[in-house]
Amino acid sequence: MVSTRLEPSYCRDLAVDVEKAGFDVAWMGDHFLPWYHSGAHCPHAWVWMASALERTNKIPIGSDVTVPMFKYHPAVVAQAYATMASMYPGRVILGVGTGEAINEAPFIPSWPKWNARAKILVEALDLIRKYWNSDTYFGYDGKYIQVKGEIFCYDKPKQYVPVYWSAFGPQSSILAGKYADHLMTSVSPQKCRDTIFPNFDRGARSVGKDPATMDKCVFIETGYGDKKTLVQNYRNTLAGGLIPENNDEKDPRKIEALGRKLDDEYILARSYFISNADECFKIITRYEQVGTTHVIIGDYSTDPRKTVEFFSEEIIPQLKS
Repeated sequence: MVSTRLEPSYCRDLAVDVEKAGFDVAWMGDHFLPWYHSGAHCPHAWVWMASALERTNKIPIGSDVTVPMFKYHPAVVAQAYATMASMYPGRVILGVGTGEAINEAPFIPSWPKWNARAKILVEALDLIRKYWNSDTYFGYDGKYIQVKGEIFCYDKPKQYVPVYWSAFGPQSSILAGKYADHLMTSVSPQKCRDTIFPNFDRGARSVGKDPATMDKCVFIETGYGDKKTLVQNYRNTLAGGLIPENNDEKDPRKIEALGRKLDDEYILARSYFISNADECFKIITRYEQVGTTHVIIGDYSTDPRKTVEFFSEEIIPQLKS
């Protein structure tokens, strides 16, 4: 994953390195505000995606994740992704989720509970797909989302745009199986095995889908280098994102302050910092054994290019051999 913590043009150029290294996909976080304040960056994901698509040749590029409600009307999301998929066929992925307060709350009177957000997301995906696929003008008058008059997509995706649903609990996993093409999550191998994956499969089967044809993607919080340095760097920046309650916090400054109070033990229990190839393979194998089909490497090292080089030389050739 190309991180929103870095300057936009650096991230764009890093996507070129990611493709050359042999990664299958480059992902970009879609944030309005970052998880921390001091020295942070927060580029617009779609602008970055289009620029990275132009600079690269074949690698698919996806959002992790776009929230098609609140700050974005789902019809606007549908148009943006249709345009990218028209210009770069087969290379655009839409990751969706129910959102976090730092990104969505500034645009609405109050921050809804998860159940309410999940219902809106289901309806948003219905509208997005209708926009991509309808051969005629259509209106939309849903329970949560409306379009005044009728709309039509003139520049449709030239190839199918896969939708990944980000799920962290059993109910969200069921909805992912029912309404998305694939799953993404960021939990332990045990929770994947016992909760997330079984419920995703259950949701998929309930609507006649075959879970074996659907991707189970896990985002891994990691970094390559000296672990003591990695932990300290992470504590001073992104560690606040490890605190579940911060999903409802609107201010990156407060999230950062809470993260700086976390001790090494708490951070290491929720992340996978590595200093050699053996440690990396052990982590990937643990996820593979529970049914993961795709891992996203969320790199929080001090030198992302060194991480890309490490994966290019020591990890990817072994995984693809």
